[in-house]
Amino acid sequence: MVKTSIRRRFMYLAAGAAAFVGISVLAGGTQSQTARTIRIVVPFAPGGAASVVARLLADQIGATQRVTVVVENRPGGGSVIATEAVAGSTPDGNTLLINGTALLQNPLLRKHNYDPLNSFDPICKLTDQPSVLAVNSDSPYRNLNDFIAAARAKPSQLTIATFGLNLALEDFKRKANVNITLVPYAGSGPAVTALLGGHISAMVDNFATMGEHVNAGNLRALATFAPKRVDGLAHIPTFAESGYNVQKSWWGLFASARTPRQTASELVAWTAAAMQRPEVRQKLAPLGLYPSNMCGTQFSEFLHRQYEDFGRIIREANIKAE
Repeated sequence: MVKTSIRRRFMYLAAGAAAFVGISVLAGGTQSQTARTIRIVVPFAPGGAASVVARLLADQIGATQRVTVVVENRPGGGSVIATEAVAGSTPDGNTLLINGTALLQNPLLRKHNYDPLNSFDPICKLTDQPSVLAVNSDSPYRNLNDFIAAARAKPSQLTIATFGLNLALEDFKRKANVNITLVPYAGSGPAVTALLGGHISAMVDNFATMGEHVNAGNLRALATFAPKRVDGLAHIPTFAESGYNVQKSWWGLFASARTPRQTASELVAWTAAAMQRPEVRQKLAPLGLYPSNMCGTQFSEFLHRQYEDFGRIIREANIKAE
């Protein structure tokens, strides 16, 4: 349940967005921000989806609001290093963070120097990022039901390559009542090599990586962790269509807590306008990324629900920090 005080705190964000989208975007920014440089911190190495989203957002805000926006990649600690740094930064709206499910998951497994629900002012959920479950093109599993049936017939024998903790898969395993072994890999390259070599049964990775291999005929997609079918894999059903409503990946923008109301509302408006621009949508579509309209209060409530769901999955799966 979202606390009343938290709900009240973020109501101004949604309310302010409408006014600023209509006024601030057209006016080219307000005086409070025109002389400032905004830094968007990405807690992962360059080249990934989070970096792509950050740079598109930076370009749009920089071009329309007469401010300088820079993107800083600061990987390490499974996103914790950068996340803690932004949480402890001056709350002036000039240091922002792009992060996703890792922001909520990490504190559920071990103590960190930030509180996912209280150390930040949520600005907007930027995109949904669908992941894809795929097998070798020579695999006998033609669809998700085949894979589930095999997993039930051979408990613990089927393996799925993952990259760190994957609560969506843990959620799926419990809802499908299957015992599948999750095998950690350092990156997509080694996992694809292992899958093509028949060393693992399947793998899960984002659409940008998997779509290329699926469309080339090297891998066969069984299902996507997406709210709707992915344009580049329109023939592949979602997990929800197959009866398994599991967690989905996303990217969001955050400011440190106690950012001034006017500044936070301004950031909401700028972000919402930028993510709805046709050129941004066109550049995100090939990566299977879909802009989200969730900002302010709605985004805050979404984070609370996700945090509770992640905690439940971790408890039910008896997941421990390594």
